[in-house]
Amino acid sequence: MTSLLVPLLFLSPVVFIMAAPEPAGCKIRITDKGLELLKLETQRFVEEELSNISMPEMKGTEGRFQYTITDVKITELNLSHADLQFLPDVGLLFDVQNSSIALSFQRRILYWFFYDTGNINASADGVNINTAVNLIRDDGGRLKINNISCDAKIKKMRAEFSGTLGKVYDFLARFLTTGMRFFLNQRICPALNHAALVHVNAMLETIPVRSEVDNYIGIDYSLISDPVVTSRSLDMNFRGMFFDLSNQNQPLVNYAVEPVIREYDRMVYLALSEFFFDSGMFAYYSAGIFQMHIVNEKMPKDLEVLLRTTYFGTIMMMNPALVDAPLSLQLAVNSPPKTSIKTSGATVVMTAIVKVMVLPPGQPPVQLSSMTMEAKFNAKVSMRGKRLAVRADLRRFKIFSNQSALESLALIPLQAPLKTMLQMSVVPLINNWTKRGVRIPLADGMDFVEEVVEYHNVCSPLMFAEFYIHLFLCFTNIQLLWN
Repeated sequence: MTSLLVPLLFLSPVVFIMAAPEPAGCKIRITDKGLELLKLETQRFVEEELSNISMPEMKGTEGRFQYTITDVKITELNLSHADLQFLPDVGLLFDVQNSSIALSFQRRILYWFFYDTGNINASADGVNINTAVNLIRDDGGRLKINNISCDAKIKKMRAEFSGTLGKVYDFLARFLTTGMRFFLNQRICPALNHAALVHVNAMLETIPVRSEVDNYIGIDYSLISDPVVTSRSLDMNFRGMFFDLSNQNQPLVNYAVEPVIREYDRMVYLALSEFFFDSGMFAYYSAGIFQMHIVNEKMPKDLEVLLRTTYFGTIMMMNPALVDAPLSLQLAVNSPPKTSIKTSGATVVMTAIVKVMVLPPGQPPVQLSSMTMEAKFNAKVSMRGKRLAVRADLRRFKIFSNQSALESLALIPLQAPLKTMLQMSVVPLINNWTKRGVRIPLADGMDFVEEVVEYHNVCSPLMFAEFYIHLFLCFTNIQLLWN
C-alpha cells in the first residue's frame, strides 16, 4: 500500500491519500462444508506421512540385559478422532485427539550367556496432534504455506514380546516403551512440517498463476492479497485478468464492481466480475483476432448476389470493367467488446467496421462502402471439470452507413443476409476460440461437476456454488476429486 503526502499551504496538516486496493476479478470461497471433504483427504495424507516415519536404532543396557531395537515400523494408524477447521486470520487447523498408533520392531537381547531375538508389537494410545497451518500469498501471487506450528503428545504406550523368553522380558517393556514414546513424539511434528512445507506447497504450485489459454492470450490468476480466513470460510481474491501473449505487460485497470459472496451454505463458491470477461475480450482485441476477410468461397452466394445488386450503380460509376471483379467483406472490430452481467444473463456488445471491397485482378482493392455493425451476443457460461467455457449466440444485429442516412436506408436489404453470414461464419469462429475454456485456479485433482450457473446484478456478479437444497443455487454436486 502506497501513500502520498500532500501539504496544504504552509501550516496545513498533512493529508494522507491511500491508493485504493485492486479489485478482484475472480473470487473463490471454501466454506466449512467444503472443508468436510478436505478433511478426509487431509487425514489420509497425514496417515501416509506418519506411516513413513523412520526411527533410529536403539541400543542400551538395563541391569544384566543388553538390548538392540531395530526395524521400527508403524503398522497401523487410527486417526478416527480427527478434525479440520478454519483458524481465523491464520489458515487451517488439523486436530487429532485420543487416537492410536500400532508399531512393530525387532529386538536383540543378551542376558548373561543367553542371546534372544524376536518381534515386539507395541501400541501408542492417547495420541494427540495439533497442527496449525499459516496460509499466505507469496511474492509471485501464489497460495503458499508459510509456516506450521505443531504439538504432538502420546499419553501411553505398551509392548508385547514374542519369542522363547518373551514373558521373561515383560519387565523391560515399560523401559523400552518409554524410550520409544519419546522418540515417536520427536518424529511426528518434523514429519508433518516437512510434508506440508514441501509436498503440499508442491501441490499448490500446480495451481496456475500465469498460463497460456491458447496461441493468442493468457490468464493471470495471481492472488492480490493474503487469503482471508474466518471461522466459517477461506476467501481467495485473484486478479482474474487475461492478457495478450504478444504484450503480456500491457496495463489494464479494473473498474468493475468487485464480486461479492455473501453465502456460506455451499461447499465452494466461485465469483467472476465483468472485468474477468472484459479483459478476455480486450486481450483478443489487442491480439488482432477480431478481424475477418470474407471473399470467394467464404462468401455465401446469395450475399454476393445481393452485394452486386446493391453496389451495381457505384461500380458502374467508378469503372464498368469492375462489374465481374470479385467482391469481399472486411470486418474489423474497432473497440474492445464489453460484457454486461445482469440477473437475466450475460451479454457481450461488439461494434465493428464492415467494408465492402471490389478486387480488381492485379490491382489494389477498391472500397465501395463502409458501414458500422453493432452486434449483441448472449454469453452462455458453462464449466467442465475446472475449465470455464463461454458460448456466444447472436441476439441483436444492426448495420448503418458511415457516410449518409440515405445509404443507411439502402443497406436495409443487407441486414438479414449479413446477420445470417455472421451466425454462420463469425459466431462459430468465436465459439471455436472459447469452447476449449480457461482453467480456473484449482489444484490438480480438484474438479467441479454438474454445474448450474446463476447470474447476479452488479452487487453480486456472476457466481457459482455447490447445490444441496436452496433457492439461490449455482453449482450442483460439487466434488473435490484427488488423484
